[in-house]
Amino acid sequence: MSKGFVVWFTGLSGAGKSTIATALQAELSRRGRHPELLDGDEVRTHLSKGLGFSKEDRDTNIRRIGYVARLIARSGGVAITAAISPYRDVRDELRGQTPGFVEVFVRAPLDTLVERDTKGLYRKAIAGEIANFTGVSDPYEEPLHPEVVCDTSVESLAQSVTKVLDRLERLGHLPRPPFERLPSGEELLELRAEARRLPQLQVGQRELSDIFMLGAGALSPVDGFLGREDYESVVARGRLAGGAPFTIPIVLRTDDVPAADRVGLFTGDKPVGIMEIAEAYEADPGREALAVYGTDDERHPGVRLLKDAGRWAIGGAVIALARPTSGFPDYDLTPAQVREVKAQRGWRTMVGFQTRNPVHRAHEYLQKVALESVDGLLLHPLVGETKSDDIPAAVRMRCYEELLAGYYPADRVLLSTNPAWMRYAGPKEAVFHAIVRRNYGCTHFIVGRDHAGVGNYYDTYAAHRIFDEYTPSELGIEILRFEHTFYCSACGGMASTRTCPHPKELHRTLSGTAVRKLLDEGADLPVEFTRPEVARVLLDAAREEATA
Repeated sequence: MSKGFVVWFTGLSGAGKSTIATALQAELSRRGRHPELLDGDEVRTHLSKGLGFSKEDRDTNIRRIGYVARLIARSGGVAITAAISPYRDVRDELRGQTPGFVEVFVRAPLDTLVERDTKGLYRKAIAGEIANFTGVSDPYEEPLHPEVVCDTSVESLAQSVTKVLDRLERLGHLPRPPFERLPSGEELLELRAEARRLPQLQVGQRELSDIFMLGAGALSPVDGFLGREDYESVVARGRLAGGAPFTIPIVLRTDDVPAADRVGLFTGDKPVGIMEIAEAYEADPGREALAVYGTDDERHPGVRLLKDAGRWAIGGAVIALARPTSGFPDYDLTPAQVREVKAQRGWRTMVGFQTRNPVHRAHEYLQKVALESVDGLLLHPLVGETKSDDIPAAVRMRCYEELLAGYYPADRVLLSTNPAWMRYAGPKEAVFHAIVRRNYGCTHFIVGRDHAGVGNYYDTYAAHRIFDEYTPSELGIEILRFEHTFYCSACGGMASTRTCPHPKELHRTLSGTAVRKLLDEGADLPVEFTRPEVARVLLDAAREEATA
């Protein structure tokens, strides 16, 4: 459950509390939260009907608002209040009772308030025609230490809302939107020229994927190769040094540390990045392997790669000068581009699905179950480096296109490539994949019980249990933990261990090895396993490979 909080707007009548609160409510809804707005005037009509404007009645009104707001926050919701709440002692009383209390003081000079007052109430109060009018004939006690101050006489609505959102992000109530830094045009040409003048460091395709994802904001809050403190914290406890969840060390390993503060990163003769080297440190591959992969067995593909890499890690900021391609440029969308499509389609919620294999019927079942309650699906296949016996990305992309063309509503699904490379880190990579999808704008993420697994290195449900270590509010994304699914001949359709009472003998499933064997033999894949259109693409690809 997400962690709740209260945004308490206070200020004089006409200062702009309700306007900012309403705009904040809309923005939080767009980010996947569901805030309740407790407006002072509406509360007076209903919850506090009959109360007057003495100090005792005003305090009672504010305590009632505070009580409701506290209930909302306690159940994981967001409460936004917009009431004058003129007295400091009762506001401070509520602060002490309410975890996640964020006070926003909305102010404007009296002459500005008089100008805005279309009903003329301020003028009547100044003339003595209205008694107990806050700010004129009744006191208003300004907050001494509010979390946010908005001065609406000089700030636009957008500026005030941005100020509140920034504070909520800094306090940890909201995840920060990822920051994209991908130079283009003349700047890109100049940086590439600079890279050629700098000392050069060769990197491979996996490092290219990391460099681009760092620049695109896909790995936010990480925006550079990790320094020692963050590296040690990620390895030891699955968090950055500051406490933010992060489970895969993003490091640049080498055997030879460059004797320079700034280097050009090259793949062959192509400049792919510029790095500011902040520090170099020893990163023990054996210890990292046990922490990330749960094993130091070199038969594990991730462990083998790690032990073949350099012993030294260099940390520092990086600028991406190139992007990996899938061969399908129309689908190579950055996190910002995916979030823009989500906004254009009006999706408040979006579920991400990770795959390195062609989508088969079990995957389709999970996705469509999620789509019953989520606005849109991001089908986000990983197209970076995978094991040599995995089906190539180009073949998988053709499978996705066939499936989406015939079996999904076009306005509910977005196909976009994920440029990451596959670590096969099981539970740790499940969390990593969730963080990446959050940065692409997903509010939900599907995790199977053997997510990112390989061989028999991970316990059943380990990929589910690891999420018990992190709250949805700190991850910034809701995890949908799904069981193993299959076609049941007795049920006559797709089912899972939660819904099917029949024995395993009636469950039609195929392992990756069995699928490859059928493809090698040129045999049809069962319709219970995959759609005929997908099977045809896979068979054609297998025949092409056999005759190549």
